[in-house]
Amino acid sequence: MWPRWGKSPRRSPSPSQSFTFTSFKDVQSLVDDKSTPNPENPNVKKASSIFHRVRIAATALRAWNSLPTHADPAAVGGPDQEKKIVVYFTSLRVVRKTFEDCRIVRSILKGFRVSIDERDLSMDASFLEELQSILGRHKKLTLPRVFIGGKYVGGADEIRQMHESGELKKIIEGFPTEKGGVCESCGGIRFVLCYACSGSHKCYLEKGGFRSCVICNENGLLRCPSCCS
Repeated sequence: MWPRWGKSPRRSPSPSQSFTFTSFKDVQSLVDDKSTPNPENPNVKKASSIFHRVRIAATALRAWNSLPTHADPAAVGGPDQEKKIVVYFTSLRVVRKTFEDCRIVRSILKGFRVSIDERDLSMDASFLEELQSILGRHKKLTLPRVFIGGKYVGGADEIRQMHESGELKKIIEGFPTEKGGVCESCGGIRFVLCYACSGSHKCYLEKGGFRSCVICNENGLLRCPSCCS
C-alpha cells in the first residue's frame, strides 16, 4: 500500500545525533554581550561611561603637566606668558569642520571671562610662520591651536575633553580677566586699518613712486593697540 498523499512517516531521531537550536535573538545577544547592560544592574553602563571620561581627563591633564615651556617667550605671549592664553585660529569658512572647531574652542575659553590673545591666521600670514616655527614645519598644521601659560595644550579635542572634565577651569584659574564690553577701536576684530597707508598696503614716495608699506601686514592691517597691547 502507498502512504496517503501529503503525509510522511515520522522518523525518530537517532540516539547518536544531537541538535541544539539557537534563535537569531540569542545569537544577537551573544554578539552584543559586551555592549548590552546588565538588567539586574542598570548602572554598569553608566559607571563605565563615567570611568572612561575620567580616564581621558586624567590623561589630558598628565600630558599638559609634562609639556615643557616653549623656548621663545615672545612667540606665545611675551614676558608675561605664564598668565596668558594664546589661540591660533582662522575666521575663514572654507573648511567647515576647521571653522566650527575654532568657533567652539573660542566660545569655551571666552565662557571663563579670561583675557585671550586671539591670532587669526586668515588676517595675518605672519601668524602662520610663527605657529610653524613653534610646532615645526614637518608637522601637519591643523587649527585651532591653544597655548596656556606658555605651554602647548592642543587643539579642539583636547580643549573639549578638559572642559567636560572640569580640568580646564582649574588650569586657567587666576588668569587675567577680560575687559568688559567690545573694543571701541576694532569692534572685536582685533585689527585696525594701517594709519600710514589707510589699508592699501601701498605708500607713495617722491623718490621711487609706490612702495609696499613696511608698517602693516599684507592686508593693510595692524593689530589693535587697544585690545592687543
